[in-house]
Amino acid sequence: MVESQNNPKKMMWTTLAMMAFSTVWGFGNVVNGYVYFDGTKVIFSWVVMFLLYFVPYALMVGELGATFKNAEGGVSSWVNATMGAKWAYYAGWTYWACHVVYISSKGTGGLRAMAWGIFGNTRWYDGLPTAWTQFATLVVFLFFCWVASRGIPVLKGLATIAGSSMFIMSILFIIMMFAAPAINPGAGFYHIDLNWKNLMPTFNVKYFTSLSILVFAVGGCEKISPYVNKVKDPSKNFPKAMMSLAIMVMVSAILGTFAMALMFDPKVVNANLNEYISNGAYMAFQKLGEYYHVGGLFMYIYSWCNVIGQFSTLVISIDAPLRMLLGSKEAKEFIPKGLFKLNKHGAYINGIWMIVVLSGGLIAIQAFVPNAQAVMAQLVKLNSTTMPLRYLWVFAAYIALRKHQKSFETTYQMTKSQGLAYTAGIWCFLVTAACCIFGIYSPDPFTLMLNILTPIILIALGLILPGIKKYQEAKAN
Repeated sequence: MVESQNNPKKMMWTTLAMMAFSTVWGFGNVVNGYVYFDGTKVIFSWVVMFLLYFVPYALMVGELGATFKNAEGGVSSWVNATMGAKWAYYAGWTYWACHVVYISSKGTGGLRAMAWGIFGNTRWYDGLPTAWTQFATLVVFLFFCWVASRGIPVLKGLATIAGSSMFIMSILFIIMMFAAPAINPGAGFYHIDLNWKNLMPTFNVKYFTSLSILVFAVGGCEKISPYVNKVKDPSKNFPKAMMSLAIMVMVSAILGTFAMALMFDPKVVNANLNEYISNGAYMAFQKLGEYYHVGGLFMYIYSWCNVIGQFSTLVISIDAPLRMLLGSKEAKEFIPKGLFKLNKHGAYINGIWMIVVLSGGLIAIQAFVPNAQAVMAQLVKLNSTTMPLRYLWVFAAYIALRKHQKSFETTYQMTKSQGLAYTAGIWCFLVTAACCIFGIYSPDPFTLMLNILTPIILIALGLILPGIKKYQEAKAN
């Protein structure tokens, strides 16, 4: 019995590849790529992003995970081991701060999904004054902050179920969409013309300021780092799993794009950009149901899966990143002691109040946006410029690891070449930083202001807290 615990059965590389695929990829990525990059013209960008960014990113995560296999803090632990405690605090703060925007988008997304699930469209919801929809979003957000403060665990299980069902529906959508023309040839599908003009993007301001959408879409594979050493023969099979992941994601993105191209004319999409950013996924499942003569069945299933997914993710995003930030060893050295206060349910109550102020403030200020569709579009863009900031720490930790590689033992390396390793780390760091900076630009002055001020406020707060902690200690002494 003891022997079996010490030598647990190793997982196959195919299992890891599927786990990573379901973690990284979702149908929303296909829709956003199609909407933001002018239909089939996104295919070129997907291929380049996968080959020159996603593959080295995934392999670097593998090396970090294999080197620090017993570290439970993820990216913060990697930064702590390679760069020191203060940088680890900043890494943990960045991870938490990115979720401030993400949290505010979950309430908006959940209400929109509910409108589709109840009414079968969002005409009534989108017709409401923005102040009303934002007030409703704020009420939902505050309710789930209360749920998080009570330590109710059931939603974590719901998030897993909803995530799995959404993943399955994403794959089924592609399969069923390609089968639809054979089953219902008279449904009026669009013709896909695969000439050079329809595949090559236009390299203009809109293109470069939207690249953060693709970086955001393919990021997050550091979540699978704890499983590197659970794979049989990791030095051989982990890169195999990551290459398989990259191929599966690339195939899914390309086939999903073609499936969308059968349904939606890019010219119509470009003319109604906010509508398709907000409702594109639901409209796609609505059309799929019509092709199969089942009405809105697929759309209703997708909507209610999304309702559960959005609201359960909202609770987890309030609770989990906060616990990671305040539960780390370096947190006590740099964060004021007041934020560590636990209530009787074991929740960091003052930390939750900080989330209420920051995410609640973002929800409230968006009451000045023209309508609910514009709010959703704004949040998608804001998330794409803030969430990838946490990936910068992955690449910084990798560069630092290779710099001090003699100090660490590992079962897997992306490459033996130091030059190639440095090049990959610096390249991915610069691509991520550039996409986040370019993504800030918007022709709308209010959106531009929000895109600039949000990261500045969050970064400033992260810099101020160690100063407050230092002042508290000086006063105590």
